[in-house]
Amino acid sequence: MASEKKQGTVQIVTEIAQPVAEGLGVELWDVRYEKEGSSWYLRIFIDKEGGVTIDDCEAFSRTVDKLIDERDPIAGSYYLEVSSPGIERELIKPRHFERYLGHPVAVRLIRPVDGVRDFVGTLCGYENGQVTIELEKDIQMSFEKKEAAFVRLYEDYEAGGAREE
Repeated sequence: MASEKKQGTVQIVTEIAQPVAEGLGVELWDVRYEKEGSSWYLRIFIDKEGGVTIDDCEAFSRTVDKLIDERDPIAGSYYLEVSSPGIERELIKPRHFERYLGHPVAVRLIRPVDGVRDFVGTLCGYENGQVTIELEKDIQMSFEKKEAAFVRLYEDYEAGGAREE
């Protein structure tokens, strides 16, 4: 029941937030409604070419907050957070995987494979929830997205930091 309600909240907020994102020239990356301790957080991640600024987040937050209050899809109190998905952003939706084919990713599987849960490789395929990464030249690994705790872009900071795109 709580999961169903949470999903409904995310869907409604997504419907509210999408036109706001388009109007402000940003991409709606993800919407999450999560409980941490005794508090609920509505987290909206936005992105744009070249990255979002604090001004982008503020403009989005002010606009979407009013619209959410008007529609009132959330009973009870919550904290609204608007931010960038970050450099090591989590890939969630099919369009995220498609956009970052060829990029390095970090993967944590829910269940270990040969005692290992964490892998770093190059994202080389995504189809119908099936993720394929290349671990080393000619060594690939495939798994269902639902078998992963997360799939994130990977930056090797020891090798000189973030790449330019």
